[in-house]
Amino acid sequence: MENFVFHNETKLIFGKGTIEKIGEEIKVAGLKKVLMLCGSGSIKKNGVYDLATESLKKGQISWVEVWGIKPNPVLSKVHEAVEIARKEKVEAILGIGGGSVIDSAKAVAAGVVYAGDIWDAFVGKYKVEKALPVFAILTISATGTEMNGNAVITNEKTQEKLAVSSKALYPKVSIIDPSVQASLPKEQTVYGAVDAIAHILEYYFDGSDALAQDELSEALIRTIMVCTEKLLNDPNDYEARANFAWSATLALNGLTAAGRRGGDWACHRIEHSLSAIYDIAHGAGLAIVFPAWMKHVWRQKPQQFIRFAKKVFSITSDGETAALDGIEAFKSWLRRMGAPVSLRDVNIPSSDLDKIVENVFRSGRTLGQLKKLDRSDVKKILELAF
Repeated sequence: MENFVFHNETKLIFGKGTIEKIGEEIKVAGLKKVLMLCGSGSIKKNGVYDLATESLKKGQISWVEVWGIKPNPVLSKVHEAVEIARKEKVEAILGIGGGSVIDSAKAVAAGVVYAGDIWDAFVGKYKVEKALPVFAILTISATGTEMNGNAVITNEKTQEKLAVSSKALYPKVSIIDPSVQASLPKEQTVYGAVDAIAHILEYYFDGSDALAQDELSEALIRTIMVCTEKLLNDPNDYEARANFAWSATLALNGLTAAGRRGGDWACHRIEHSLSAIYDIAHGAGLAIVFPAWMKHVWRQKPQQFIRFAKKVFSITSDGETAALDGIEAFKSWLRRMGAPVSLRDVNIPSSDLDKIVENVFRSGRTLGQLKKLDRSDVKKILELAF
């Protein structure tokens, strides 16, 4: 196990009836005006908007609204919201929605206090050390952004989807009421599950040795899988929804990362190129990439892939067969849940593979932790995913 410091900046409020607490939390922080960032309008249908705004009124918090944050959130919308936030002289950003909305809230919070283009932070030209306070009401459990300092944004002009990370971007308070997620379409629940599992696996397969973390990670994966299956049968199963939501938060709040080597993140980098170019759902892209990556790299640390097969899928075979059986079991589970498992499933042609490879390496950063990947490796992974 590696040395680590575990410290999370976010106060998390979890459970039924908790959305009504947002106004008081912002008031206690000494803030009086916020920019409310929202998606396409689902929060008006499920009652979250009314609960949040009534709470803001009770807390004597004024607000301005920016709507239209889309899945795979884009830089142009961040720029728009930054300008409105500056014009309105808001003191904080409140994101109400899923990971895309909260990621955008973080980018806006950093962009308001930066004189240049906040994209500079995503390409490594600027280090985010300050930002407006961020508050969040989560309506889709998937990314874990509600309890970390990460944000991912797509520059639609350059077709780059990049991430930034900073302690300044941790939400001050995040609220999760799992009951409001009962109205989600089934595919969003599935893609949320894939995203959360992928976050766990990025650390699990980074080449480190940490027994406690292995056990914790495997338990979270099994919990997410069981709850996903229950929710596809009954979206209103609150216990399944609550356990799913909490597991998704734990997947990327630093807990599973402690004692590891920082994670591998090759699958996320490859997927970011897919969703940047083709605008597919992040969870869909990860379902395609992860099994292919596993099949390409498992020999780097076969004992970990054998452990995964036995602990998560109860595979009874041994050695190389067990490792490959575990990968196939994972891919089969994804398929059974309704996720795409090949590039063909999302209509990406084989003629585009070289273009995807080049997009993956546009940032110039090294790729992979368990195995350092070059262009030929990524091409082979995409071929396995086809």
